[in-house]
Amino acid sequence: MQRLFHLGCVFAALFLGAVTLQTRGETGYSLSLQESIEMALNFNLDLEIERFEPEMAFYRIGMSYGGYDPQLQLGGNTGETTEPGGLDAENRPFPSTKSQADQFNAGLGGFLSTGLRYDVIGTVDDRDVKRAGGFNLYDLNTRGLVNIEVSQPLLKNMWIDERRMNIRINKKLLKMTELRLLEQIMLVVTQVEEAYFNLIFARENVTVQEEALGLAERLLAENRKRLEVGALAPLDEKQSQSQVAARKADLIEARRALSMQENLMKSLLTNDYASWHARRLLPAGKLEAIAQVFSLQDSWSKAMSQRPDLRGMRTDLERQAIVIKFDRNQLFPSLDLVGSYGRAANAREYEGFFNGIQDNSGPRYSVGAVLRFPLGNRTARANYRVSKTQKMQLLARLKKMEQTIMLQIDDALNLAKANFQQVQATREAREFAQAALDAEQKKLENGLSTSFVVLQLQNDLTLARTNEIRALANYNQALAQLAFDEGDTLRRHGIAIQVVTVSE
Repeated sequence: MQRLFHLGCVFAALFLGAVTLQTRGETGYSLSLQESIEMALNFNLDLEIERFEPEMAFYRIGMSYGGYDPQLQLGGNTGETTEPGGLDAENRPFPSTKSQADQFNAGLGGFLSTGLRYDVIGTVDDRDVKRAGGFNLYDLNTRGLVNIEVSQPLLKNMWIDERRMNIRINKKLLKMTELRLLEQIMLVVTQVEEAYFNLIFARENVTVQEEALGLAERLLAENRKRLEVGALAPLDEKQSQSQVAARKADLIEARRALSMQENLMKSLLTNDYASWHARRLLPAGKLEAIAQVFSLQDSWSKAMSQRPDLRGMRTDLERQAIVIKFDRNQLFPSLDLVGSYGRAANAREYEGFFNGIQDNSGPRYSVGAVLRFPLGNRTARANYRVSKTQKMQLLARLKKMEQTIMLQIDDALNLAKANFQQVQATREAREFAQAALDAEQKKLENGLSTSFVVLQLQNDLTLARTNEIRALANYNQALAQLAFDEGDTLRRHGIAIQVVTVSE
């Protein structure tokens, strides 16, 4: 069954079985490991927090494209000016003038993806100038122009500029946030695995302690009978009572550990702890030790190609390459090809002005180039050197990470092998402890042993049982950690992540 896992601006398709909670009695809920993993993927709060990062990164890409949004500018003003009359240089009188002007302008400008800058400008100036006496001084009162200006970089900002750099960098940052989210998914799955196996251990350890208490109580009851018939010293009874008290304390501690482990599991599976607080979690699985074929070279190969953190660092190197490309382009002088084309017109009224623009009665154009060369250019050269140095630093960090991962896998693989061997050893130890206790119990019944020896063998059996289930849990946890170190966690559980960018 295919299920969708919403990740903000991406979706992850998870191929898992549906979550089915089956009630066991009235207090417990049975969960398989796969069901636990799916619940965590849908409701884990750490994932809920992390999934917003790709969404925000996606929106930042849209912000970067905003650098190509054209800007519209509109303006207008009106005014009146009065020039007083007087005498000219030859002492001839001239009248005062009054001018009223209405000016309107509009502009549209922006950038293209080649770095070209364009501006479309239109201006209209309607001016009415009158001398004292009320007659017009000029016949042509409306004038203006429509002009297109362009500037195309030929060197600096030619193959990349700040807008193109920001777009490319933000796309890399989106990929990095997706990889970090993928790593968080893997981490949560691994945490669920470890918690699940610890929960099984905690429940089985409670059973072990209950059985140990039962053995101690049976021995105490038998010793009391022997004491009544005079076949046992009072000291032996006290030793049995002490054993019962110690086993009760161990059981109390085991139940407390189980409660804590259930709470940890709930924190991984739900975003509503209050509704899950009173529920008991009953793991449906059991601890097994399935033999695995380990290959250090195969594990290394998986990690080098699959680890999200390693892929993220390689993506960061790609991001730095974009910065270096930009900083290198800034070393060049600024050589811009510029040009303009426009139409101007003069008329009595607005209608005549627009007709003049349409008739192209006053064409104008220009073509040229502008060269700007900062003397020294120290800032650009320093930025370029810093960018190259940062790339070398990232390469060193990448090499360090690769080496660290190889060491982690080597250690994790050796740990898994050792834990598998411990499973075999602890199973044999438990079997031998059980046989020794059974034999000593028969000797005690025949008066050939003491309660002290039987009590010691009971302790040995309890410890052997605990060690066996602990070894089983450790082995399964080691396999989960090895898969995480290899970057193979999701494939191991049949989880397929499909990232689809959602545009809005």
